[in-house]
Amino acid sequence: MIVEFPQIDPVVISLFGLDVRWYALAYLVGFLAGWRYVIHLSKMWKLDDVFTKEHIDDFLVWAVVGAVLGGRIGYVLFYNLPYYADNPAAALQIWQGGMSFHGGMLGMIASMAAFAKFKKVPFLRLTDLIACAAPIGLFFGRIANFVNGELIGRPTNGEWGMVFSFAGDMPRHPSQLYEAALEGGVLFAILYFYARSSALKSRPGSAALIFLAGYGFFRFFIEYAREPDVQIGLFFNMFSMGQFLCAAMVAAAIITSFILRANQWRA
Repeated sequence: MIVEFPQIDPVVISLFGLDVRWYALAYLVGFLAGWRYVIHLSKMWKLDDVFTKEHIDDFLVWAVVGAVLGGRIGYVLFYNLPYYADNPAAALQIWQGGMSFHGGMLGMIASMAAFAKFKKVPFLRLTDLIACAAPIGLFFGRIANFVNGELIGRPTNGEWGMVFSFAGDMPRHPSQLYEAALEGGVLFAILYFYARSSALKSRPGSAALIFLAGYGFFRFFIEYAREPDVQIGLFFNMFSMGQFLCAAMVAAAIITSFILRANQWRA
């Protein structure tokens, strides 16, 4: 089935001359829904004495700063460094677009490490809480990408596709929806059930490793349906920058699991 991309106004509403866009709304809903879910998990895991509601409320600010700064810095470094090297002031123009999930993830890890040290809370448990909630934000973010008509998929000759009129008449994969389904829905479901298993109790940090490996695995294969960044293209005519970064995520998850198994997860 071939369908037309629905033309959706990227502006949800304009108030007093200020445009509220779907992308900004997705960030807001993702952070707030994730915040409420983290509070729920903290109670379910009986961590109230370690992660009080005040701790979680405070970390929301740290999370926003880490994700936004990391996402922008990651985009500059990973995806368009030559341009920003010539135009350094443009790196500050976040409103012009350009965010990297992998950079945002590194920013979040840095925020979690700093917060854990500053507030004297267990770092690995904090990563588990945030990892279980992260797919919520990813889901809304990818839906916003779809609404904006960005990060479109590669052309397809199959029976299923979507015509993005601004990119020509060729049917393409709606890769944003693939990512919303896998990185958001499926990964959330996996972590939802793992969060309720007995294994997590004795293996702090394991939910975070499942997130790293799961996201990396899903995104790596979705990249084959996603149009590569025009300023980079494909390496060796096969792999995108996103695939290299996702492969590094999976490798990091595997290596870290061996380290934790040899130390903190001893029977």
